[in-house]
Amino acid sequence: MPSEFVLILTTFPEDQDAEALAKALIDERLAACVNILPEMRSVYTWQGKTESAAERQLVIKTARSRVDALEARLKQLHPYDVPEFVLIEIAGGSCDYLSWLSDSTR
Repeated sequence: MPSEFVLILTTFPEDQDAEALAKALIDERLAACVNILPEMRSVYTWQGKTESAAERQLVIKTARSRVDALEARLKQLHPYDVPEFVLIEIAGGSCDYLSWLSDSTR
């Protein structure tokens, strides 16, 4: 049975305003919390070439019921043609925290 709550991972260009994206997702109740991690270096293949970029990892906590709307909104707001969108199920957690997460995404 799938978990009711998930983490979504995405990366965001270091020189862009990740906090504005995070606030939009929170304000629209698509996410309960977005962690913006410090700058990191990503190395990846894009259009047949090896690329390297300064990025930030965003960890988005949300309810599974909000995933489709979150993905659609992320595609609208994100500067990349193909933004990272990786879903990790939350297998468990404190009842108080998961209750807050549920309330924050209604």
